[in-house]
Amino acid sequence: MSNAADGVGECVPPEPTGDLSAAVLGAQRGDEAAFRAVYRALTPELLRYAAVIVGQDAEDVVAETWLQIARDLLRFEGDGAAFRRFALAVTRNRARDLLRRRRRRVQEITVPTEELPEPRTSGVPGAGSALDTAEVAGAKLSTREIVSLIATLPGPQAEAVLLRVVLDMDTRSTAEILGKRPGAVAMALSRGLKKLARLVERPEATAVRR
Repeated sequence: MSNAADGVGECVPPEPTGDLSAAVLGAQRGDEAAFRAVYRALTPELLRYAAVIVGQDAEDVVAETWLQIARDLLRFEGDGAAFRRFALAVTRNRARDLLRRRRRRVQEITVPTEELPEPRTSGVPGAGSALDTAEVAGAKLSTREIVSLIATLPGPQAEAVLLRVVLDMDTRSTAEILGKRPGAVAMALSRGLKKLARLVERPEATAVRR
């Protein structure tokens, strides 16, 4: 697993939406302390997300992400939750740019976002039990170990699991970030969590890429 993911430590709850909203507004007004607050609040999870996509180059991706955010900050409109989605989307785009530079095959899917229920009630077979399994996995493994295991999943599944389970995004926000239908996100989440559950049950799971 990427050293970048290791460096951010255990999972820290995101900045409360109201506090982040105020910090974003302050940063837009030129308050350097407010910008530092936004940076500190979001960088750990941006690193986790980037590490799942590009591994050891996560820090470079996040550096590029903040350069773009700084350029686009004055044009941003929305609250703290919207800014968090924006930052994650920028991170994903910069990570995918890096993958293209590596000449790896990247699948681009851009479709409208539609309202669907959350995975526990979405009708996707096994979605509820898969999330239960993720909760059990969280009790067995550290965040670093879970992110390391998630990175071994196929790309779409890894991103869905990371955003929904580790970063606690809802399905619609995840779909917006990934540019996919919520139904496709729910399906990728279900498949990814089932594979993750099998990995967790393997005796060597806690030793994966420490």
